[in-house]
Amino acid sequence: MTVATSDRAPAPAAPDGASRPTPRAPRRRPRRGTVARYAVLCLMVVLLAGPLLWQLSLSLKGAGDTLYERPPRLIPTDPTLTNFTDVLDRVPVLRYVGNSALVALMAVVGNIVGATLAGYALARLRFRGRGIATGVFVAALLVPIETVIVSQFLVVRSLGLTDTLLGVVLPGAVAALNVLLMRNAFAGLPDELEEAAVIDGANAWQRFLRICVPQVTGVITVVAIFAFVGAWNDFLWPLIVLSSEESYTLTVGLNRLRGTFYDDPRLIAAGTVIALIPIITFFVLLQRFFFRGLESGGIKG
Repeated sequence: MTVATSDRAPAPAAPDGASRPTPRAPRRRPRRGTVARYAVLCLMVVLLAGPLLWQLSLSLKGAGDTLYERPPRLIPTDPTLTNFTDVLDRVPVLRYVGNSALVALMAVVGNIVGATLAGYALARLRFRGRGIATGVFVAALLVPIETVIVSQFLVVRSLGLTDTLLGVVLPGAVAALNVLLMRNAFAGLPDELEEAAVIDGANAWQRFLRICVPQVTGVITVVAIFAFVGAWNDFLWPLIVLSSEESYTLTVGLNRLRGTFYDDPRLIAAGTVIALIPIITFFVLLQRFFFRGLESGGIKG
């Protein structure tokens, strides 16, 4: 019986105590799916962050920069900060910021209190018409604001709240989306938590404040951010309700930068950046609670 032998010389044995080198694994080429995902992500970054970067670039361009050149230049050749000082000189920005801050604060408090109470009632309490009430909040999300804005104005006018900041806050004091967010957060809590509290003699308010609310603080932060951003960025409703310049919010007041005989895109961009700073600051302060609330789904780990 013959044994086949190889023409290759045997590999030299490694010396005692030395490990043999492991062969390198072949490099894997990126799959088409991975490349497609990165391409989609880059496209979304351009679509979402592109307008913001352009506004920031436009706000920093000086008189020596051409605004309408092709292709557009993102980095200014004559950067300046005078556009921001011109905005402060032309319109009372600090007064408008104070009005917007007051409106946003009232909207945040109203949504935290109202949405939390309504969400707990829809999720944890048993009463007649609970399903109908939930359906009403869902239907409210499907109705465009433009279809009911006339009715809202008539209600606010009948209450004597036109040209007041309270009239600006009232329609969005408790948003339907925030109520549904809190309802889902409370519905995700295990029933054993409240059952143990009931055995200990806790009533509905005690179960709400001491048992359920501490478990959904992350979602409450999400509601606060949504309420703040919505109230701060709102333009159409304050424009309809407010008539005196002393009561203007920031979004309405910055509209004065665009006049009939004067329109400088640099000043408008600078005003947009000024209006964006409080939103970014508010989100940065609460971002860890925001993402924790989105991931937790209403229960602490």
